[in-house]
Amino acid sequence: MSRLNRRLFLTTAAAQAALLPAAPLLAQSADLAEGVRRNMSSFVTQDWRDHFDDLGVASIVCDTTSRALHFWSGDGSDYRLYPTSVPLREELTKRGYTKVVRKKVGPDWTPTPSMIERNPELKYMPPGPGNPLGTHAMYLDWPAYLIHGTHDTRKIGRRSSDGCIGLYNEMIEELFAITPIGTQVRII
Repeated sequence: MSRLNRRLFLTTAAAQAALLPAAPLLAQSADLAEGVRRNMSSFVTQDWRDHFDDLGVASIVCDTTSRALHFWSGDGSDYRLYPTSVPLREELTKRGYTKVVRKKVGPDWTPTPSMIERNPELKYMPPGPGNPLGTHAMYLDWPAYLIHGTHDTRKIGRRSSDGCIGLYNEMIEELFAITPIGTQVRII
């Protein structure tokens, strides 16, 4: 819900609640609180020790179930958690160990042959606002599998990608800045 819509909703709800007796107002508040709980993130806490022998230069765990990316710096002093988009279907999901082998600001995008097979209208896209890789991309040692940004913020928190892990552009920019080449990555 956008801020404006949310503000309008809350203002309208408050005005309506003022006309109701106290008991229904309490019930309405409980319903709203329950709704918030139902919409809470399903992030699952991860510990790097469950996935790696050591932190190396840095470590990333991409959890496709909870749709979250966990980052630990090499010395363990910096831990960050980011919401992500994940592959649309199970057959597009690659799991296992890989690493960051290259990084690029303003990536261009070329659809894979399997993408073109599913949608022949897909074409190469230079860097820019319509590019599906967003503003920054980190390439893994698996061909055509990346951690990247997206201009389409509706994708975050959903199964929506053709295999990659997507983040909000602001968040990939932050992650990009702190992630060295050679960072170990595990997709679970």
